[in-house]
Amino acid sequence: MSISSVLRPPYFELIFGIISFSAAVVWTCTGKAWARFHGWVYRIKEPTDFWGTVAMYYFIGVFLIGYFFYKVHALSN
Repeated sequence: MSISSVLRPPYFELIFGIISFSAAVVWTCTGKAWARFHGWVYRIKEPTDFWGTVAMYYFIGVFLIGYFFYKVHALSN
């Protein structure tokens, strides 16, 4: 695998990481998050489930973005 193959579109890790992180930011502000298999979770009604869901989306976003930059850095050296 070469750096040109990582930097060629589509950048799956970067795209999904940004979408996941952005969704977590929006859901933190609105107080309503989409949980898989449970539908919408509200901060007021179910705070534990809400923060767990939001934390999962933050973690996935940061992990995917970090993994993309790791691949780019590792292949450039």
